[in-house]
Amino acid sequence: MTVWPEGYARHVFETLDSTLSEAARMAPTLTGPAWIMAVEQTAARGRRGRSWSTPRGNFAGTLIMPRTGSPAEAALRSFVASLALREAFVAVTGQEDAFALKWPNDVLLRGGKVAGILLETLGDHLVIGIGVNLVHAPGADQVEAGAVTPVSLSGATGVTVAPDVFLDALAAAYARFEQQFKTYGFAPVRTAWLSHAARIGEVVTARTMRDETVGVFEDIDAQGNLILRTPQGRVAITAADVYF
Repeated sequence: MTVWPEGYARHVFETLDSTLSEAARMAPTLTGPAWIMAVEQTAARGRRGRSWSTPRGNFAGTLIMPRTGSPAEAALRSFVASLALREAFVAVTGQEDAFALKWPNDVLLRGGKVAGILLETLGDHLVIGIGVNLVHAPGADQVEAGAVTPVSLSGATGVTVAPDVFLDALAAAYARFEQQFKTYGFAPVRTAWLSHAARIGEVVTARTMRDETVGVFEDIDAQGNLILRTPQGRVAITAADVYF
């Protein structure tokens, strides 16, 4: 049985517009980190304002926590969250080799996207929104051309997990990686993330709204930037969508 981490509040709702919006409403009264989960979301969103479908059976959660350190340090928690997500998946399925991490903040299941992460700052708080296709996955026609095909946990592994059970596994895993990050900094998180990175050593495309860079995925640096080897030399990518 998973033990809920000490010091983290737990709020589970039947229906919300979005857990990110609920985090904003709760922020003025919070004194410590809190997990917020909704059985159903009616107005969820992903990165760059994209809609994120959250039918019943899938996981929709947000961790809100006091923001400490610089904005750059806060942004590194996308890697902390990615590692925690992967560990939670392994815990509930027992399938260690099925899950990989896609820069900057997706989890892949046998090559398909099973989860995504959205980081935002909210005044003195950091919010980490997490969506997981536990049972349902959007169709390929619902994602942009060239994007990783969505998959569901149950469809790809045969394992069905209730959202609240997944929350318990995720919260426990996150608390462990967060403590490691606070104690030792980004270096061990970076090493662990790279050990599970998808397509490292292969050619990928990093695309922003204005341009794209094609190169071999070599590394992530101490600031969490994606490092690509291109014919013009090594390039550090701060923010982009990555295509395989």
